[in-house]
Amino acid sequence: MDSKSHRPSGRPPGPVGLVAHSEKPKAAEILRLLAAQLRACGAEVWMEAESARLAGEPHGLTYAQLGERCAILLVLGGDGTILKVVQELGEALRPIFGINLGSLGFLTCVSSENALEAVEAVCASRYVLSLRALLEVTLEREDGTVALRRTALNDAVISRGAVSRLVKLDTWIGSDSLTQFNADGLIVATPTGSTAYSLSAGGPILSPTAGVFVVTPVCPHVLTNRSLVVSDSEEIIVRPVHGQPDVVLTVDGTGPEPVREGDRIRLRKSNLELPLAMLPELSFCEVLREKLKWSGSAV
Repeated sequence: MDSKSHRPSGRPPGPVGLVAHSEKPKAAEILRLLAAQLRACGAEVWMEAESARLAGEPHGLTYAQLGERCAILLVLGGDGTILKVVQELGEALRPIFGINLGSLGFLTCVSSENALEAVEAVCASRYVLSLRALLEVTLEREDGTVALRRTALNDAVISRGAVSRLVKLDTWIGSDSLTQFNADGLIVATPTGSTAYSLSAGGPILSPTAGVFVVTPVCPHVLTNRSLVVSDSEEIIVRPVHGQPDVVLTVDGTGPEPVREGDRIRLRKSNLELPLAMLPELSFCEVLREKLKWSGSAV
């Protein structure tokens, strides 16, 4: 277990929240099963409003209410579902235990077939919390006013919208000018997000507690422009070169938010962290081997 993780106490669990991706197959069935098993072990159970309707529960809560009342959230879906829950919770972040109803799921802990393992782990406090760094993304207008401030678990992407076209982005690390990226877009990712879009664009895989961010150009038009790993104590500043219409910003897939002429995007480590629940026997190396289908004589 890494130095930034800790094991919860062995006390009985506090209230447990359930959130599901309503369009995933068997989501309603698994919701009802988990709720019944959690209540059988004495846990107080609450569901997010849409999930409650899906499961036939009479009462559901808003995300804000879940954050206020629950000690841990079981989230059924994939990585996208967890990203949505993080966005909805805002500053009321709670430990999240992911149950994979999709295909890949780097952030999820168990598969849908083994969903009851989540109940056993929560009821016995048999899990560890990996504290994941978040990225604070601020879009500033030319006059200094803040047009947008969001927190990302995975990444922020600056691009030319739905159509893949060249965008020119002046980029600074702190007060030092880095370069002008000429690319289809630019990704700034957390260690958690390094296995998402940044990896698809050729970026490196980072350990979840590496203490860095990665800046990855998408299809750079200058072949020497490559991913750069930056300390998370640094601020990254990105500003589109003048005369480029239709530049947009997306944060963990939400948006897109238009970026105007003269705007700048500031990216820095958030004061918040996400406690991501993991089974104690599931190391990051094992996650990589399983999700990426790595094999060889050493494994």
